[in-house]
Amino acid sequence: QVQLVESGGGLVQLGDSLRLSCTASGLALSRYVMGWFRQAPGKEREFVARVSRSGDAAYYADFLKGRFTISRDNAKNTVYLQMSSLTPEDTATYSCAASEGHFKATTIGDYDYWGQGTQVAVSS
Repeated sequence: QVQLVESGGGLVQLGDSLRLSCTASGLALSRYVMGWFRQAPGKEREFVARVSRSGDAAYYADFLKGRFTISRDNAKNTVYLQMSSLTPEDTATYSCAASEGHFKATTIGDYDYWGQGTQVAVSS
């Protein structure tokens, strides 16, 4: 049974940093492109970032403006999202996802497995 479990969310203040983790079980992480999405209250889920199977290439949503970094450790079956300069607009539930067949996966439909998400709240 495939499971993706996110952790690291919480309540932080404007300008703070936070690192999210996504640990996978039931699959060989190295076979999957991994992505992070987020969903703010009352809004649709949106793409945040993805990382290639080997971790040597990453792609980010334009709105991030270089504030977030996605990385992975296949030996630990874990993907990370380092977030910095957080603002209240980053408040959302952040979910990781795994895509086996789409090396340029940026849409929800490109991903095969999803975690339940971890909540991030940024206060001003």
